[in-house]
Amino acid sequence: MGQVCFGQPDDGIMQMAYVVKDIHQAIDHWVTKLKVGPWFMLDHFTGIDPKYRGKESKADVALAMAFAGHMNIELIQPHNETPSVYKELIDRKGYGFHHWGVATWHFDRDVEKYRGAGHETAFICAVPSGGRVAYMDTTALLPGFVELIELGGAFDPVFSRFYRESIGWDGKDPVRSFI
Repeated sequence: MGQVCFGQPDDGIMQMAYVVKDIHQAIDHWVTKLKVGPWFMLDHFTGIDPKYRGKESKADVALAMAFAGHMNIELIQPHNETPSVYKELIDRKGYGFHHWGVATWHFDRDVEKYRGAGHETAFICAVPSGGRVAYMDTTALLPGFVELIELGGAFDPVFSRFYRESIGWDGKDPVRSFI
């Protein structure tokens, strides 16, 4: 504990995420205009036992991740119009910034800490890497949600691989498989 392997502190912001209309176009902009890549793509993600505002969620999204320095950047494209934490923000303010990701070893404690401060759990699910994520609704105070990302499981190997492949990236093979 202390720091995850790609240099971000535990309990600190390690990710910035954006909801996009067209994930391939967004990746192209990040690659050509900002030189960020390579991107690791997952065509469909629903999560394991997903709950949106306390009810079962049927949201399906494409997501892609890359690193800009030590910051993980996530792009998310909804595939359906199902009520979701993504559609909610799109309906409210359009596409763009969605959330900050905060990695934590103390997932349950931190979810309760946010709830105790008046922030509802907008979305929660388990992820295939073995951990859980929870989007806490901080939108009354901040321009987006805070996503708590549970450390452990395959988190470190997966994110560390993405980070390592960004170091000295030569611009080739800009979209790769998440797995």
